[in-house]
Amino acid sequence: MQAYTVEQVAEMLSIGRDKVYFLLRTGQLKSIKIGKLRRITDRHLAEFVSSLESMDEA
Repeated sequence: MQAYTVEQVAEMLSIGRDKVYFLLRTGQLKSIKIGKLRRITDRHLAEFVSSLESMDEA
């Protein structure tokens, strides 16, 4: 399992850091906390992208 920083996820999705934090705050993108650090796993990313695809089909 991979765990990415907010900055890495922003780069992977080609969006800004603030947008990633917004997605985390609103629960659209899940994450884990390790101490004070927030990490987004590859599974969290896959679930997020899948939810976007299912919204597209609706």
